[in-house]
Amino acid sequence: MKPVFRMCFICRNKFNKNEMLRLVKNSQGDIALDKTGKMDGRGAYICKCGECLNKIKNRKILNKAFKCEFPEEIYKKLCEDLIV
Repeated sequence: MKPVFRMCFICRNKFNKNEMLRLVKNSQGDIALDKTGKMDGRGAYICKCGECLNKIKNRKILNKAFKCEFPEEIYKKLCEDLIV
């Protein structure tokens, strides 16, 4: 089976889909960390690089991408996943 590659929303580098984090905004407006990669809704892939996480926190890039206020608990979950 061929590996599936996705581009990081922040650094624009390509990585294997399984090596990335996916954030999803569903039709109800809820934003969640999608560990399965199969949740419905608008998604954005982010590599597990600490530099990219800092950029999304400092520049509020995801607020613009999802056109809403990005919950602080999602940033905490991202940090936990980056450490693991």
